[in-house]
Amino acid sequence: MPQLGFGVFQILDQEQAKQAVSDAIQVGYRLFDTAAVYMNEAAVGKAIRESGIDRSEFFVTSKLWVDHFSYEKAKQGIDVSLNRLGLDYIDLYLLHQPYGDIAGAWRAFEEAQQAGKIRSIGVSNFYPDQLKNLELMAKVKPAANQIEVSPWFQQADDVAFNKQEGIVTEAWAPFAEGKHDIFNNEVIAKIGQEYGKSNGQVILRWLLRRGIVTIPKSVHRERIAENFDVFNFQLDDEDMQAMNSLNKNESQFFDHRDPAAIESIFGTSLKALRK
Repeated sequence: MPQLGFGVFQILDQEQAKQAVSDAIQVGYRLFDTAAVYMNEAAVGKAIRESGIDRSEFFVTSKLWVDHFSYEKAKQGIDVSLNRLGLDYIDLYLLHQPYGDIAGAWRAFEEAQQAGKIRSIGVSNFYPDQLKNLELMAKVKPAANQIEVSPWFQQADDVAFNKQEGIVTEAWAPFAEGKHDIFNNEVIAKIGQEYGKSNGQVILRWLLRRGIVTIPKSVHRERIAENFDVFNFQLDDEDMQAMNSLNKNESQFFDHRDPAAIESIFGTSLKALRK
């Protein structure tokens, strides 16, 4: 699994999504992250198939949404993702959120892995206790846990727990969607000036040094290329300490343990399973 990949969250236009992935492939990306709920799996798969590059060179991740978190529904959802992507297998397939019939969906994941439909199975947005609960009930331990990690929400304890369990941490929203003027932050910019790099490049290098897989997103080829140009410099310990000092220790989106947020965001999808 490459440590630096390309995400396609919120790229709803199919042609734009396909073009962004095609541009990323030409730049050099080989890890691509999508999800059933992103509604662009087909565009991602089409760009990969039309690239002329052997399928084995790519690492494709997708995710099952909570409206398919049951054993039978998960089996259907896996096949739907495969069909949309137009691929023979998915390299990594994730439970997108830690709610609903996790046990039933995970059993379908394990069977799909055994059948060769999925190479590796994992989760997204799981806290350590939720991850441990799944580990204890599962035959196959999650290979990865994709969580929010950015300079504003560094999640050191969760990252350490994942590492302790032998589970890869993957960061979504590494740039916090630009919140708190992250691309102009003076602390990050000062570090960047030492190496001739942008704030975004410094953030990605900081994550890479922490051993975290990350999947920045852009639809602009120039920015796509800039985000990939992070393998020719290193942050020293002083740089890392400066980056670590930026932690606000708060999600930039919503609290995954707030009952009201869970009801608002996931309630409709979860209730649909009971119909």
